[in-house]
Amino acid sequence: MPTCTSIVLTTTLTSVKSIQHKALPVFTLNRADPLPLQRQIYDGFRTAILRGHLRPGEQILSSREFAAELAVSRFPVLNAYAQLLAEGYLESRVGAGTFVSASLPEQQMSVQLSDRSVAVPSGPRPVSRRSSLYPPISNLAYVRGWGSFGVHQPAFDQFPFAIWSNLVVRHSRNPHVRAIHHIDPRGAERFRGAICDYLRTARGVHCSPDQVLVVSGSQQALDITARVLLDPGNSVWVEEPGYSLQRTVLTAAGVRLIPVPVDGEGMDVAAGIKRAPKARAAFVTPSHQYPLGSTMSASRRIQLLNWAHRAGAWIVEDDYDSEFRFQSLPIASMHGLDLNARVIYIGTFSKVLFPSIRLGYIVIPPDLVDRFVAVRHAMDIFPPYLHQEVLADFILEGHFTRHIRKMRQVYRERRSVLMDSLAREFPAHSGFEVHGVEAGMHLAMTLPPGLNDREISAHAAKSRLWLWPLSPSYTTSPARHGFILGYGSSLPPQIPPAVRLMRSLIP
Repeated sequence: MPTCTSIVLTTTLTSVKSIQHKALPVFTLNRADPLPLQRQIYDGFRTAILRGHLRPGEQILSSREFAAELAVSRFPVLNAYAQLLAEGYLESRVGAGTFVSASLPEQQMSVQLSDRSVAVPSGPRPVSRRSSLYPPISNLAYVRGWGSFGVHQPAFDQFPFAIWSNLVVRHSRNPHVRAIHHIDPRGAERFRGAICDYLRTARGVHCSPDQVLVVSGSQQALDITARVLLDPGNSVWVEEPGYSLQRTVLTAAGVRLIPVPVDGEGMDVAAGIKRAPKARAAFVTPSHQYPLGSTMSASRRIQLLNWAHRAGAWIVEDDYDSEFRFQSLPIASMHGLDLNARVIYIGTFSKVLFPSIRLGYIVIPPDLVDRFVAVRHAMDIFPPYLHQEVLADFILEGHFTRHIRKMRQVYRERRSVLMDSLAREFPAHSGFEVHGVEAGMHLAMTLPPGLNDREISAHAAKSRLWLWPLSPSYTTSPARHGFILGYGSSLPPQIPPAVRLMRSLIP
């Protein structure tokens, strides 16, 4: 039996009396093709109709006649016809037969299809102005791949995957009904309770589970917060330099960014008041400023809280990696100092555990909870529950605290190796400066005047050395040039040769 059967379009088939004046589409049926015969028949008819080879109202062969013509079983033909009837390409007339649907508009019959399997963009293609404000993913440094200085990359080799896997299996084999059909935009109550217990003891944040909204990482938290708090045209303080994706969210929200300089004590609140005293909100990373790594002083924190109270403004505290502090205990959150419910607190597990977990949270002032929940519900109804249940056990059984304690030691060692390597290759008198070594999973190194961090980064990438340039973190000129060097995912033996390679690539 041949593997291919060709069917030719005709309305004057005189060789078979029963199919005179009935149409056949032009296509090849290939029995060796893994695509089912039903789908090949369906595709052949649909393409012929859209190309105008079969016209509205034109009668086609019955399923029995067509199966005989193809020399195939009638079942794939019946199934293909049924699908075409369901989608409106064909219609059945009692006592008359099967026809190309007469209701298909003539202009639809003139759709020009090519033999290409991929559509080619054509005609007007309007998109929103707002969409152009988001940077293309291909231009972001973190899509390049793994590297010695990957920012926000934790030590995956140290994560207790055996414990985690057992917890996943436990909840996958015996899922509670709440994990598969409990729709709460805030997230799982048990998980929110575990977050509150952890925040109270580790971060000085006092809240109830009703104030916690589970989100898919700090980026969604920023987006939801901007939707709730800000209107287009509002003035908003942002750190200078600061987190570029935070600025992207705020720019897309249509607000006016007010860059406020950062120094060794964190955001310069007095400068912010001078530039925009009636700003709607201030977005800050007080425990470990991103990217320079400074810690906001107690006096600056109190000054910021007092300004927010007087101005009726909001403080959005992004506490992204405050668990890892090496020369003292973790700094208490600004939320813990807030007596006027002016702080929206954002935390994430994506950086302290692993990025793909995509779990974070917002601690919301009680009077704003309904607004945040309404926005969250409109975006994606509620967060996935499985990993919430798993992570709740991970926290409540003490695994999370033990992991944080262990990682603090791991990152301390890796930070020390990096600092020693930088000191050897970049002496202090050479104009290179290191910032933010007290905490977190990264530090920043600034370059002497005249060097361009983007150019050096592009050159380093050719040697598979991933350097995250500092200058894009600035919104104003002149921007300081340098690199944000993550050390979380770098094994200690890998760090010195990577630093030597970096030094060789810098003029």
